[in-house]
Amino acid sequence: MLKKKLGLVSLATFALTLAACQGGGEGSDTTETTGSTGSTGSTETGSTESNAGGEANLVTFDTVMQNDEDSIEGGTLRYAMVASSPFQGIFSPEFYEDAYDSELMGFTHESLFSVDENFMLSQEGMATFEFDQEAKKISITLRDDLKWSDGEPLTTEDVLFSYEVIGHPDYTGVRYGADFSNIVGMQEYKDGQADTISGIQIVDEKNITIEYIEVNPSILQSGGGIWGYPMPKHQLGEVPVAEMESAPEIRQNPIGAGPFRVKSITAGESVEYEANEYYWKGAPKLDGVVLEVVAPTTIVSEMENGNYDVASMPTDQYDTYKDFENITLLGRQELAYTYLGFKLGHWDAEQSKNVLDPDAKMADVELRKAMAYAIDNNAIAESFYQGLRENATSMIPPVFEDFVNRDIEGFNYDPDMAKQILDDAGYEDTDGDGMRETPEGEELVINFASMAGGATAEPIAQYYIQEWQNVGLNVQLSTGRLIEFQAFYDLVEADDPEIDIYQAAWGTGHDPNPTGLYGEDASYNYTRYVDEENNEILGRINSEESFDPEFKFQAFRDWQEHMFENVPVIPTLWRSEVFAVNNRVKNYDITYGTTDGWEAVELTAETAY
Repeated sequence: MLKKKLGLVSLATFALTLAACQGGGEGSDTTETTGSTGSTGSTETGSTESNAGGEANLVTFDTVMQNDEDSIEGGTLRYAMVASSPFQGIFSPEFYEDAYDSELMGFTHESLFSVDENFMLSQEGMATFEFDQEAKKISITLRDDLKWSDGEPLTTEDVLFSYEVIGHPDYTGVRYGADFSNIVGMQEYKDGQADTISGIQIVDEKNITIEYIEVNPSILQSGGGIWGYPMPKHQLGEVPVAEMESAPEIRQNPIGAGPFRVKSITAGESVEYEANEYYWKGAPKLDGVVLEVVAPTTIVSEMENGNYDVASMPTDQYDTYKDFENITLLGRQELAYTYLGFKLGHWDAEQSKNVLDPDAKMADVELRKAMAYAIDNNAIAESFYQGLRENATSMIPPVFEDFVNRDIEGFNYDPDMAKQILDDAGYEDTDGDGMRETPEGEELVINFASMAGGATAEPIAQYYIQEWQNVGLNVQLSTGRLIEFQAFYDLVEADDPEIDIYQAAWGTGHDPNPTGLYGEDASYNYTRYVDEENNEILGRINSEESFDPEFKFQAFRDWQEHMFENVPVIPTLWRSEVFAVNNRVKNYDITYGTTDGWEAVELTAETAY
């Protein structure tokens, strides 16, 4: 599974496999927001409803931009990418790593497969499929006359090429994992023992089959087993795989199959897109899109002044823009959650797996539990997010209603319990300085990494530190300050020894299967948590028995219970995302499961209001 910095495309189906690590800690709402996928239904804009626990009122919104005004012909939409740092500009589903690049590709890249309101693959996209459970095989058929944005034919050679790149021994990206090694012959290809992937067979230019070692229900969930993004072999076929990630074909002149294509790029700052006349649904209604990076600190005034048409807004500033008359707010529950992760081991690159360190500073589960009970995430949701976030009880977002274990109460604020847990585990203040030592009597300093972002990033990080210090734990900021987005993930991914606990966020994508984030061979398992019981439960989730819904849902609930008891991460907040849309925009749809993407968006005036 993939699961890292989220990705959607064409407003509709860019799940870029299982997820993508959401780039932000609190105050840095870096989620993928360019499109619509799946649906929880539209509700009245700005209304409130009780959450599942009945503890707070959550604001709910419409998910479609209704506009009765007549459309103009063409026009250029101005899109604000709300970010506190420059984007990397990796225009490749196979190599991108963060939500910013996923957002960029929302206009240019599109999955072969559409997704319905339940996040299941449907037959409405560029390709249809037939699944033979008994034979453990998928047969994929491309629609007639598909073309890349440069007019060249898109064929099954391009589909196969994407698998060959990801499985290549020289591949430098992070997509390879259990989903790919589960393809017959893929591991032999990855190990250099075979020149081809025996389980993937091209029938002709439109038909291709993929055979799996094992199958489970995730294979039919977007991003759960079928890689949906072909690569333009005519453009990249001669580029060495080891050099592909930095190649100009990906960084400067990318080719995609979405409704728009890149016209020009100002590195890290902006992208100009033009209509793709070869798009499989027909040319989009807009002439083009201009995307620019806008800081979270200025996006509210930019939208108020009509400088941009669409932006994913910082939820911590909701009260400052909710009443603007020139915009309409759309919103939905995110396929994401914010969390605190404990560093418990390291990544073994040679064996491509996580290794648990029993002597890690945070190895004691009682210490982790105490830190979980010492913080009040309900207070954070209330104080900073005005009904747009809620205390998370697990790592399965509530939009996946049937999967959520409602019996888990989560870590509610109880500093007295936190102190008692520490006392019982032998963490005592032996030198009288107010901070606890380890059970062995050694100094305990816990380094906490949190990333820079919006206005709330600093106060929330300081709040956590203060609450942990209030129960006697000496927690300090790693590097002494908040860390810039890209640098933060570089440090976390590298298992920097100066990080003991970190705050981040994950996007689950359309498939809640947690294997790609918490499996033994998941490179995105940044906690490096490995446990026999965890492996066993994930094995059940990924077994053929999970085609039985009752068995599947129980396995997911067991996994949530296991993670609650062992606390490799503290889930902190379930999230909602809010889009500000200028009132001249028409047909912008963020409904999960919609088939209308950027190609359907229109404008009703030459300039924004």
